[in-house]
Amino acid sequence: MLSDEGRLRVVPPSAEVSKSYLEKSANSLRAAQLLIEAGLLEESVSMSYYSMYHCLTALLRGCGIKCENHTGSMIILKEVLGNDKLYEIISNAKRERIDKQYFIDFAVAEADALDLVESALYFTSRLRLMIDNLKTAEIQDINAKMKEVLARE
Repeated sequence: MLSDEGRLRVVPPSAEVSKSYLEKSANSLRAAQLLIEAGLLEESVSMSYYSMYHCLTALLRGCGIKCENHTGSMIILKEVLGNDKLYEIISNAKRERIDKQYFIDFAVAEADALDLVESALYFTSRLRLMIDNLKTAEIQDINAKMKEVLARE
């Protein structure tokens, strides 16, 4: 279990840490765009995914959740934060990243890389709105839900 390994826990919410991950997210998205321009499509796919993952990490840290596992973070998005649509977007991006990064029997079309950048733009804009609109009471509710999940493990 992630919590047993210390890789998933409730921590004090941190706007500063969240902001740092938002910067990483923006840099990854910009890198994805530049990599397409340079014809490095496989690498662009990875950076599109990481822009989403870093933005998700920013949201979680802003809510007081530290998760050091990609899949675990995505499950929290779905199960604790209740967002199936964004879960599907980032899950698809993760599958694409794994396929393109680790396997050689995939060709990446420029249109596919551009589509993933568009997905990353949508995903990160939605999460940034969530981050910007977080209220203390919401953060406390999310923390309570997360503590319930951890207690069940």
